[in-house]
Amino acid sequence: MSGLANALRRHPELMVAAVLVLAVVVIGAVNPVFWQPSNIFSLLRASVISGILALAVLLVMLSGGIDVSFPAFAIAAMYLTVKAMIAWGFDGVVLPFLMASGIGLCLGLVNAVFVHYFRMIPLIVTLGTGTAVRGFILGAVGTSQINIGQMPPDLIDFARTELFAVARPDGSMAGLSAMVLVFAVIALLVHLMLRHTMMGRSIYALGGGEEAARRVGFNVRRTTFFIYGLAGALAGFAGLLHGAMIWTANPRDMVGMELDVIAAVVLGGASIFGGRGTVIGAVLGVLTFVVITNSLIILGVDTTWQRIVVGLIVIAATAVTAWRDRKRLA
Repeated sequence: MSGLANALRRHPELMVAAVLVLAVVVIGAVNPVFWQPSNIFSLLRASVISGILALAVLLVMLSGGIDVSFPAFAIAAMYLTVKAMIAWGFDGVVLPFLMASGIGLCLGLVNAVFVHYFRMIPLIVTLGTGTAVRGFILGAVGTSQINIGQMPPDLIDFARTELFAVARPDGSMAGLSAMVLVFAVIALLVHLMLRHTMMGRSIYALGGGEEAARRVGFNVRRTTFFIYGLAGALAGFAGLLHGAMIWTANPRDMVGMELDVIAAVVLGGASIFGGRGTVIGAVLGVLTFVVITNSLIILGVDTTWQRIVVGLIVIAATAVTAWRDRKRLA
């Protein structure tokens, strides 16, 4: 038993994977509809945007901070990009995503300036910048929703791409969105960066302590700007992809999404104190969170009670993380 406990402390992803498997088995036994390909494909599709945003949150959390500005950055990048595409009359896929990622990058660097040069608490900084950016979009850019008839066609076509499709019992087709592959590629790249580059090592080192990271030779300023810049770019990319996948650009969207994504990352084993966490754990946390949320919807649980479940997940996952960290220090 002690060996199993040690393995779980060293690799919390195993525990998250076990919880995910257990949840899938129980939910599938209660409601066989869960196993239908259309539902599985829908769950994977629902994990894409939350998963990319979770990678952004993971980067900041590994460094010892908390980011709550990413939904506002995502919406700002999405709305500004779509507005620009409509106003300037251009379509396409690559340039719009580069533009959205660039907007997110610039906004993320603003966070880095306050965190590094003004020595401000990341939670306070990101709360302020997120509120300011969302207020700017609504107050200066507009509040009108851009519907499918106005959305750039190439974006919608890109987001509607499917890897393959299977037939439902009624004869209709259920397809697996290619955006799942986009998420997988991004997750793989972030994983390789964290595990096999000096920048990745510096991010983990910064989470263990800024002064300690500086003493072993890491450039704390460069690392901080890289973290918040990449987190912002990922948020911008996810924002535009979100708009393309739902065929609309709503500047009031993603309100309150912070807790869901942070809950998924913490559930995946990332430490709120920094220095611990993996991309695999974050992805498993997102999948587990989406499965649990989906099961509550299938079971007809009221939205209010769903939020209670989310809060309990945050508390439980944080408690397990704190217990794990105490055991490591013991």
